[in-house]
Amino acid sequence: MIAQPSIIIIDYGVGNTQSVSNAIKFLGYKKLKISREFEDIENADALVLPGVGAFEEAIENIKKHNLIEIMNHQVLEIKKPILGICVGMQLLATYSEENGMHEGLNWISGGVKKMNLSKEFVVPHVGWNDIIIKSKDPLFAKNSDTCNFYFDHSYYFDCDYEENIIAFCDYDIRVTAAVQKDNIFGVQFHPEKSHNNGLKMFRGFFNSIK
Repeated sequence: MIAQPSIIIIDYGVGNTQSVSNAIKFLGYKKLKISREFEDIENADALVLPGVGAFEEAIENIKKHNLIEIMNHQVLEIKKPILGICVGMQLLATYSEENGMHEGLNWISGGVKKMNLSKEFVVPHVGWNDIIIKSKDPLFAKNSDTCNFYFDHSYYFDCDYEENIIAFCDYDIRVTAAVQKDNIFGVQFHPEKSHNNGLKMFRGFFNSIK
């Protein structure tokens, strides 16, 4: 029997932590905890960075809880796998233009920018959207080539490098749906609200943990 990974959902005061936890528990992962304790983060096999709301509040809360240094060490130096969700994905960027300029974690080069769309497209972008998968393994290894996910956002991650975009959707503009750089993953959509497709994506991520 393959040992389950130890998973920490990072609790930094904003986010959809409980709903993400419920979805992962539904898949049978038992070594799961919501925490911001340094010891828990250090001992985890994988990290999840959730997030809802505004970028500024999210990054300020991460700073307030003194999480940047330990996260940088675990993710950039130890190469611990991490999955950012929604605002948690946007935090991976170099900066965000939401309500002024704000520095991000700068783990994946690029900026978070407002979706300026044609009149017939509503912002925020809320609801189900098909995604186009550029790279299936490992995040979308268990998903079909055509699948949809639940989105809820007004800003999108404009990556500097095309190779970091592993999935996108068409919502008047080409919206980055998922990113990857080495051990760092992020999704703009909410897998915890995306039914079977979201559960399959979680399974793909956690199955890749050694």
